[in-house]
Amino acid sequence: MPEQEPYEPERAIAGTGMGGTMDLGASEAITLEQPPGPDGADPRDKPRSLWSDAWHDLRRNPVFIISALVILFLVVISIWPSLIASGSPLKCDLAKAQEGSQPGHPFGFNGQGCDVYTRTVYGARTSVAVGILATLGVAVLGSVLGGLAGFFGGGGDAVLSRITDIFFAIPVVLGGLVLLSVITSNTIWPVIGFIVLLGWPQISRIARGSVITAKQNDYVQAARALGASNARLLLRHIAPNAVAPVIVVATIALGTYISLEATLSFLGVGLKPPSVSWGIDISSAAPYVRNAPHALLWPSGALAITVLAFIMLGDAVRDALDPKLR
Repeated sequence: MPEQEPYEPERAIAGTGMGGTMDLGASEAITLEQPPGPDGADPRDKPRSLWSDAWHDLRRNPVFIISALVILFLVVISIWPSLIASGSPLKCDLAKAQEGSQPGHPFGFNGQGCDVYTRTVYGARTSVAVGILATLGVAVLGSVLGGLAGFFGGGGDAVLSRITDIFFAIPVVLGGLVLLSVITSNTIWPVIGFIVLLGWPQISRIARGSVITAKQNDYVQAARALGASNARLLLRHIAPNAVAPVIVVATIALGTYISLEATLSFLGVGLKPPSVSWGIDISSAAPYVRNAPHALLWPSGALAITVLAFIMLGDAVRDALDPKLR
């Protein structure tokens, strides 16, 4: 015969809900003491936060996984391009100009006799660096200005709104042609500064609206009633709950900034030779597209894949952080 569970009186008495008690067996008493969750989960498990719930969804999203792997690969070759490219991107041989694929040179040579494969690999460093640094600058500047304007309101909010309207009226490419054409520096910093200068209004609008929405929540009003300072309200209660839209927009915009750098370099006002950039290579290969289409195809393809990967990553993050899309 199977063993019976020991009878414990203190666990076998359950309330009837009407002021009395009833005698139960040990197994029934245990069931009433701690009922299981709807899916058999332990009811004592703590509910997940927005960020843990978003990470739980992202790990199961194939779009996020694929785009994250592509971006990770781009970051790795940007830091250590010699892992997959042994030559120098500045070493050229005019005797091999416009030649096709050869052993050791799978992408062929461009119009100046430079190895297209090596230049494509090293071009990732410039594009990724400009995209990441410009996005960080835009996110920090726009979040600070928009967050403060949305929290305090008043005249400062009105002035910032009019300033953002002015910046929105400036065509990006035309502004780049005007501003960058007078700068002689051959580094990435003028391009990054230009992108930050014209990119912060978008993030500012997003941050302002998100802060205005968050500061109206009950927990913020309760903290204010308990005497919390403005700094504590912003940093402890509002910012963690208002930063999600900023992250989504900044992630999607990162791919746009990489494309903008390539466009400005293609037009001759961004990075200039001897810098290595996909925009420079596309510009130099355009006149020879009929004789050497490979010199245009590979840097253009690398640029398209990079921009697409960041846009896909941003879409996946948006779907995970927006509860309305679940």
